[in-house]
Amino acid sequence: MSAREIVERVRAGGLGHEAALDLLTGAPAAETDAALAAALNAEFDRLFTHGWQPVELHRAIARRGDPIQGRLVAEAAAAFLIGREPVDDGWRAQAVQLKSPDGRRPDRIAVLDASLDLLSELRRLPAIEILIPPPGTPATTVHHHADRRVLDRVRALLAKAEATDFPAEAEAFSAKAQELITRYRIEEVTAPAVDVVPFARRIGVDHPYENEKASLLDAVSKANACRTVWSPELGFSTIFGFDTDIDAVELLYTSLLVQANKAMTRDEPAKGKARVKAFRRSFLVAYAIRIGERLREVAEREFAGRGDLLPVLRSRDIQVQTAMEKVFPRTVRSRASRVDSLEGWDSGRAAADEARLS
Repeated sequence: MSAREIVERVRAGGLGHEAALDLLTGAPAAETDAALAAALNAEFDRLFTHGWQPVELHRAIARRGDPIQGRLVAEAAAAFLIGREPVDDGWRAQAVQLKSPDGRRPDRIAVLDASLDLLSELRRLPAIEILIPPPGTPATTVHHHADRRVLDRVRALLAKAEATDFPAEAEAFSAKAQELITRYRIEEVTAPAVDVVPFARRIGVDHPYENEKASLLDAVSKANACRTVWSPELGFSTIFGFDTDIDAVELLYTSLLVQANKAMTRDEPAKGKARVKAFRRSFLVAYAIRIGERLREVAEREFAGRGDLLPVLRSRDIQVQTAMEKVFPRTVRSRASRVDSLEGWDSGRAAADEARLS
């Protein structure tokens, strides 16, 4: 059996990567490398053409813990740009961000092993929704991101919230950030009409406790006029909304997750693996629910007395819902996480009350 036939069997799922590695060890290196490169390129082309963005694919592969595979994804993203015009600025920026690190390359057997394993993994990844036009596809949308100065102020406030050891101070910073975000949204919806439409963005949700973290992201999204669809098998949520709102959601979610982990580690019980697991899950459930309540309270306070904005806010909400249903015409409401630790629930509520929203 030739090297090309062995590699194609791996790609088709008919041969495991370890068995293939044994067979290819004695095969001519040039033939093996060419066959493997062709198969990997075909899979990368399929995924990049059908929705996967460079950072998303890199995250999905890198989380498996093999740096060689992460390097291969970075190199593939850069190579995919060559000869393909036009290129969306966002897609190009992601490929540049993943620039393969310098340093001594691992030995050939290690690369061969990692490449065969990567090929097995890539073949299992499905096509996903195209949110950014892949290279070679005409751009059809123009993104409208929030004022960078506003985002910088929000980011600075949240950094202070994450850094402090005083819960009340953290709460004040976080609340101020949400106020700033809401005020900016008011400015945006009252500005002269411009051609702005909803978009979508995928945000990674890492294990452990993915369901609970996805619930936190959903709570933050709803408080900021966005909608989410959680894809647990792929490890990300897709957020629908106007770009300025999505920018704010991503910043808030990232910061609040840092604050949650800090408080959870501080309060969790010292002993018992099962007890700690139940505590953490219950903590995150309570934290997400209470954070959602607090964010909505802040937003409602800022919108108080602005009944004139209700028609435009309702119109934007319908546009976001329509955009989500166009991509995901059928969604299933996820089952709520169990709360097995009253201690964790109480601690999560308390931590959410302490969290800085500014």
